[in-house]
Amino acid sequence: MGVKKIELFIPGELKEEPILYHMIKNFDVSIKIIEASFSTESGWAYLIVNGEESEINKLFSFLKEKHISVEVKEK
Repeated sequence: MGVKKIELFIPGELKEEPILYHMIKNFDVSIKIIEASFSTESGWAYLIVNGEESEINKLFSFLKEKHISVEVKEK
């Protein structure tokens, strides 16, 4: 089981899309929201993601396809 602290930078054009829902629904991970902020122009979220490394990597690929920047923080 892997644990990653990540920060997401979400472009404004995705403001109506339920990104966090898709992250939980489509991947075998659990997510804890530490802090988040969204506006009409952009958003960011600081999260802790738990799951198998392979699932976390699939999740990161999904986010990259959506043009969501992912920054992995130190544990």
